[in-house]
Amino acid sequence: MSTALLIIDVQNTLCRGKWAAFNVEATVSRINEVADRIRATGGPIFFIQHEEDHDAMRFGSDGWQLFDGLKVQQEDPRVRKTACDAFFKTELRSRLQERLIDHVVICGMQTEYCVDSTVRGALANGLSVTVVKDGHTTLDNGVLTANQIIAHHNVTMASLGNFGPEIKVTPASDLRFDAQIPN
Repeated sequence: MSTALLIIDVQNTLCRGKWAAFNVEATVSRINEVADRIRATGGPIFFIQHEEDHDAMRFGSDGWQLFDGLKVQQEDPRVRKTACDAFFKTELRSRLQERLIDHVVICGMQTEYCVDSTVRGALANGLSVTVVKDGHTTLDNGVLTANQIIAHHNVTMASLGNFGPEIKVTPASDLRFDAQIPN
């Protein structure tokens, strides 16, 4: 199995200020730990960046930039998206196919939007998925707290087996990766 890490929308707008997600520093720390482990095996890390027409997420703006707490290397691929699902109208699937990736590990921001949609998009594209259980976060929404949203989605995503490919929801500390097959 060839694995890639997808880091979804860990951008300045969602990491600091008015729209900062719950527990950003701890979540980003766990994302970086997972990134270090997959990088050590030679696995690719894709940074997904959401963009919209308003200033907070406009392409190239400060809010659109990746959060400076992330461990990013120049060669890490980036994918721009305009919808919640990182596979929708992007080159993500073809870039994964080029590298013979059949398994993705997913973490990042906006649990109930972009993380959930990308998990479902990956499954619909025939990829097996591991969700980093403590590697995604969101904001309180006026009805549910961020913790409730995260817990609910961890349970929901773990039961998405009807797509066909395997899905797991695993804490960052339990994730282990094998060396990648050279492409």
